[in-house]
This record gives sequence, C-alpha cells and structure tokens, in this order.
Amino acid sequence: MSRSYRLLVKNAQQVVLICNNGEKFITKHGMQNLCVIENGSVVIGSDGLIKAVGPAEIISAQYSESSFDKVIDAAGMCVLPGLVDAHTHPVWAGDRVHEFAMKLAGASYMDVHRAGGGIHFTVEHTRAAGSSELLASLSGRLVRMQRAGTTLVECKSGYGLELQTELKMLEVIEEAGRTLPINISSTYCGAHAVPKGKTVAEATKDILQVQLPKLKEQMSAGTLRVDNIDVFCERGVFDLSSTRAILQAGKDMGLNINFHGDELHPMNSAQLGAELGASAISHLEEVTDEGIAAMAAARTAAVLLPTTAYILRLPQPRARDMLEAGVIVALGSDFNPNAYCCSMPIVMHLACVNMKMSMPEALAAATINAAYALRRSDTHGSLEVNKHGDLLVLDTTRWEHLIYQLGGHQELIRYVVIKGNVVVDNNETMGL
Repeated sequence: MSRSYRLLVKNAQQVVLICNNGEKFITKHGMQNLCVIENGSVVIGSDGLIKAVGPAEIISAQYSESSFDKVIDAAGMCVLPGLVDAHTHPVWAGDRVHEFAMKLAGASYMDVHRAGGGIHFTVEHTRAAGSSELLASLSGRLVRMQRAGTTLVECKSGYGLELQTELKMLEVIEEAGRTLPINISSTYCGAHAVPKGKTVAEATKDILQVQLPKLKEQMSAGTLRVDNIDVFCERGVFDLSSTRAILQAGKDMGLNINFHGDELHPMNSAQLGAELGASAISHLEEVTDEGIAAMAAARTAAVLLPTTAYILRLPQPRARDMLEAGVIVALGSDFNPNAYCCSMPIVMHLACVNMKMSMPEALAAATINAAYALRRSDTHGSLEVNKHGDLLVLDTTRWEHLIYQLGGHQELIRYVVIKGNVVVDNNETMGL
C-alpha cells in the first residue's frame, strides 16, 4: 500500500482492543475477557480514523510501502483505547476547598447544602464569572484530564439554574470543543438544583417554558450543539414527576436522557429512566433490585462514580449486583467542586478496590461502555477499524499497571493520541 498515513504505532507488547466485532457495549463474560493482541500494531489514517489493527508482522507486510507522518515504536509498551469519562461538571467558578474540611469534620452533603454551600455557592460564583474566565478554567481542567488519558469526556452545565448562565456554560463547553483536541459530549443540566427562592414547580416551569424552548431555538439554528439532558432526581431537589416532565421534553428535542438518579435516597429513578429509554443514569448508590432489573432490560447504562461515594463516605454503588444482572456498567469521574478528580485511572482503581470490580471490567467500563452511555460507541471506546484513532501508549508491558499503580498514570502514560495526533508526550512533560 503506497499511501500516506498519519500514524503508525508498531510492535506493542500488548494492544488492548477491548472488543473487535463492532459491539456497542459489553456485559458479564465479555467484560472479563477483553480482546488483546500480543505484539501488535495500529495504523491511523490522515482522516484520524483507524485503518488497521492487528499482529505487528501482518501490519508490517501490508503497509511496507506506505509512509507515515509519525511512527511510534511501542516495543515493550502497551496500547489502549483512549479513556472515556462519562460524567463531569467541569465548568464553574469559585473555590470549595473549605467544604472538604466540613465533610471531614462530619458534615453530610445536604448539611453543606443547607449551610449555603454546595451547588448554590458555585451557582453564585459561576453566574458572576465571565465567559473568558470560565473558558480558561475549563480548558485547564480538560487538559489535565487529557494528560491522565481521557480522550472523550461528557461535560455538563448546571451551575446557572437560569437561562443566561446555562447558555453561557454550554457556549463555553462548545468553544472548548472547538479549541482543544479532546472530544466532548455536551449536557444541559439546568435541573441540577432548585434555585434559591423558587419552588420545584416554579423551577420546572422555568425549564419547560423558558430554558428548553430557547435551547431548542439555538440548536435548530445551528448556533449551539447539545447532546444530552440531565436532571438531579432526588428528595428535596427534583421529584419523580418533575424529572419525568423535563427529561421527556428534552427527549422530544432530540437530546439523549442521561441523568442523576437514586444517589442519596431510593427514588425509583432507575425504573423511570428505563421507561423513558434513557441512555444512562448516574450515581445509583441507592438503586433497588427492581431498578437494576429494569435498567438491564432497557439497556440503560449505569454510570457509576466511585469518587463521589469515596469523598462523601456514602455506601458504594452495587456494581457487582448490576454486573451480574447484565446491566451495562460504565464509569465517570464526577469531576466537580465536590469531587475534584480529573483521573480516570484513579477512578478505575477505586472501582476495583471499593466496588469490587475486576481490572478488565473497570477498563471496559471506562472505554466502550462509557462511550455507549454517551451514544458514541460507534466511533469511540475500542480500537477497531473506522473508529477514531484515540489511544494511549503505556510505558509498561502489562496494561493492568494503569489501574494497579494508584496515582502513577503520569509516569505510565507515554503518549496520548487523539485522531492520530499526539496530544500528550509525557517524555517532554517528565523531562525523560
């Protein structure tokens, strides 16, 4: 093949494809038995898509006459798909480090909330911040995620709780997507909390009659792209009927349903999401057996957030029960001022230790299944021909070290590649 390609990654000790038959997600046995090629190579074309992945000797023979813009000799190294973070709140202003001290002293999430902290503290500061300030902080956070191996991330609004700030946040997310290599799935989360001075009914009415119509107008005009709709369905926040109305309205606009449910109290959010055809439900620390069964039947992904349970000292999500029931389990960092973690390798480690997931299950949950939760598993989440050329090159002979070495990802990740372009070279970062 005498053609020019963007990137050849050759001679890797292991190439972890995750799956290789076009699966949109994997469950049960499939999560325990990932597809791995020993001594493999990957070819990425000038369009940024994977053209070939397979044994190194076969790739070498097939592409012997081809030229490559860049060649990475990955001998003694591992290649993995780029990680997918299925749940983040990365656009905000204000500093809540003081709340961490309150929590360590015994305050609960709702105690902090009632004391004027939590979401409302961040709302006040985010409303006051300019777009340029928000873009600068968001960009810095996304670059940190990228360095830790994330190549596709879900980004929520939700610290405005009124039209102008919610639009400002969504516009900032869109601008970050235009200016940074990282792939973004954008989520409208205007129902993240009930604004001060409003009832649930008033907040719901504002979202249905003011915010969503304006959002629909901008989406239809092509001036704003939004992928998902989110609601915090919780006691004292949005109840089941309000959540249903908002999610259904979003679905009618073409948004994927991807919402917070069953976190602090069993709300039957899982059953609601399954009924509405939700792409994903996040948190689920208090999900019931009936909710788990409903999600498995509806193929609604469970986005589990081990950082949240860890930081808030909540019961861990019932990952094993979900996995054994055939639920599509995904992972997210829940990056936000309450859970400041940019690293999916740390999330995977916590999932294994605290939620009793195996390392293959955690990697599948942070790649193909997280992509499925964002309706992107046709293009992301595994190393297969015609998917995006997003991958990590690890300076280790076994991929499991990315999870095993708690906090060691900076030294382990040699390269982060997005659409065939090296966006992180940790040789340079570490001065190696």
